[in-house]
Amino acid sequence: MLWRRIFAVGIAGALLSSAVPQARAARGAFPQAAASGEAPRVVTDEVGRTVSVPAEVRRIVTLAPNLTEIVYALGLDDRLAGDTNYCDTPPAAKDKPHVGSPVSPSLEAIVALHPDLVLATTSINRRQTVDALARLGIAVYTSDPRTVRGIIVSIARMADLMGAAGRGAALVAQLQARLDALHTRLKDRPTVDVLFVVWEDPLVTIGQNTFIADALRWAGARSVIESKQNYPRVSFEEVVRLEPDYIVLTADHEGAEESEGASLRARPGWSQIRAVEQGHVAVVGSEMDRPSPGLIDAIEQLARELHPDVFGAKTASMSSAAMECACVR
Repeated sequence: MLWRRIFAVGIAGALLSSAVPQARAARGAFPQAAASGEAPRVVTDEVGRTVSVPAEVRRIVTLAPNLTEIVYALGLDDRLAGDTNYCDTPPAAKDKPHVGSPVSPSLEAIVALHPDLVLATTSINRRQTVDALARLGIAVYTSDPRTVRGIIVSIARMADLMGAAGRGAALVAQLQARLDALHTRLKDRPTVDVLFVVWEDPLVTIGQNTFIADALRWAGARSVIESKQNYPRVSFEEVVRLEPDYIVLTADHEGAEESEGASLRARPGWSQIRAVEQGHVAVVGSEMDRPSPGLIDAIEQLARELHPDVFGAKTASMSSAAMECACVR
C-alpha cells in the first residue's frame, strides 16, 4: 500500500525540495519538443486550476501509482515518459524512468523528460509540487478523487485530455457496468460495519470523506469510524466500543499471507477487538487504496468476503489486465 510505505519512511509531511532554480536551468538546456502547431487546450482541472495543455499529448509523466495504472489501462503506455519510484502496476511500469517519490519528486528529473503533460493527484501529491512545475511552464492536470464514481469521471477526463476519449469511454462503461451489477446484488443486503486498517501501530484508519470509505459502501460495508480527517488515528478502546463486524486489511500488510485472525491476535491490543478474536478479518488486494481501475477488482473481492451468502462460491473478477484488453485493445 502506498500510504503504508509513506508512513514507514516518514515523509508524509516532507517539504518541497529546493530544486526550482536547478529545474529552471534544466528546462532551458532541454527545451520541450516543438508543438504541433495547433492551439493548446485550456481546461480546468479537478482542483479548479486553469491548465493549458498541448493539442497533442505525446509525452506524459505521472506522479502517483494510480495515474500510471490509468495510463496503462487506456493503452497509452507508449506515451508514458516517466513515473514514480512506487509505480508497480502493471509490472512494466517499474521499467519506466522514475522521477522520485510521489510526495517529493525531482523537478529536474521531470523537466528532463520533456513532458507535454504531467498528471498529479490530491490523494498523494502536494500542491507545492504542482505549483513549482506550473511556474516552469509545464502543464499539470490534478485529479481529486473523493468517490468511486468520481474516480471514473476523472478517468474519462484524463483520457480525453490525452487524446483517447474513445478508449476512456469504453473503459468507463466497463467499470460502471461492474459497479451497477454489484449494486444490484447487494442493494437488499444489510450493511457490514468494518474497520479499515491503514496502519497497525499506531492504529490508523480512514475518514468518511475518502474514496476508500466510498469503496467500502459499494462493497456493502461502512466504516465504523466517523471522522472528517482523511486518515485519523484511533485507539483500540474506541474500536472495542464500536464493535466492527470485520477488520479489513490489504494484502501487503505484514502477515497477510498467514491467518490474519491469528496474526493480529498475537499483537498487543488487537486481541481486545471481538472481530479479531472471532477471526472476522478480510484481506483484500492492495488496489483497495488506489483510485484507479483496479479498485473495482478490490471492491468486488471485498463484497465476496463480506457477503458470501450472496455470491456463493468465490469467482475471480476480471483482472485489470484482462479489463484493459477487453476495453481498449
